[in-house]
Parts: sequence; structure tokens; C-alpha cells
Amino acid sequence: MIAALLFVAAFIADPVGTPAESAPVSAPARPSPIADADIREFAAIAGRKVVGRAVGGPYANADKVLLLARDDKGYPVVATSIGFPVRQSLPAPPSTTLAVIRIHQRYETTIPGPTPDDLAFVAANKLPLFVIGEWARPAPMWEVAWVDDAVRYRIIGEVGEIGPWQD
Repeated sequence: MIAALLFVAAFIADPVGTPAESAPVSAPARPSPIADADIREFAAIAGRKVVGRAVGGPYANADKVLLLARDDKGYPVVATSIGFPVRQSLPAPPSTTLAVIRIHQRYETTIPGPTPDDLAFVAANKLPLFVIGEWARPAPMWEVAWVDDAVRYRIIGEVGEIGPWQD
């Protein structure tokens, strides 16, 4: 339990680094507010692989959070994976982060989709966020991004089909 808390503290406090056991990552010149196609595809595969797995640590109902970056060869990697308290806003990620995946155990909105905290994270950081729901199979997925000076989201289908941007 103490180790999990220290890990979360390191995630919040460390603006540029990643844990030693993570893959080496290269810092982007400037992250894109909309995810590149390879990052989107990687998020769909890596994120949905984590759906249904237990979250270890001090939180009984934690969301799973994966930070995506590129390795030294330019390929997408999961730089960090942590459990994060439900209904809590995510802090700003390290500078090497290109996108974030947040996996919700249950939906908190009237219509399943990104929560107000998810939308606020994208507005504050101008960084793509992929929201995946564990409450259904196949797990629904949305891409939330800063598009045309506003936060918008779209659904990403099970086989990669992409819906239109919505407000």
C-alpha cells in the first residue's frame, strides 16, 4: 500500500521522468492536441487489454490510468500504468506523455462517455485522452481532444471505426 502511494506521488511530482522499470521514452517537440493514428491504434489495443484486470493498491474502486509516450525508436509505449481514485481529476502528466488512457470501472454520467473531469483534463493540458469503459463488453472507447479551440470527443469502435467529433 505504501509503495502504491509513493508511486502515485512520484507520478504527480515527477514532471519529466518515468519509473525505472518503464520503457525509455523520448520527449516530443510539442505533443499534438489530437492523437496520431498510431497512438490511437496503440491506445485501442493496449487500453482494451487492461480492461477487466484487477487494480492493485490502496483504492477499492480505482480507475486505471496509462500514460503513452514513444520509445527511443519512435514506437508508442505505455510509459506508466497506475490506479487512480475514481471521480478525481488527473494531474498534469510528465512532459514526455503524448496521450493518456483512463479506464473507468463504471459510468458516472447519465449517458456513458467522458466525465466532466475527463473533459477538464483535456481543456487544461491540451493532450489527447482516451476513455474506456469497463462496464460493458466490448469495452466502449472515446477519444477526447482539443479540436478547433474546444474540447470535443468521438467514439472509437471495436474494430477501429471512428465516429464524428461531438461537443
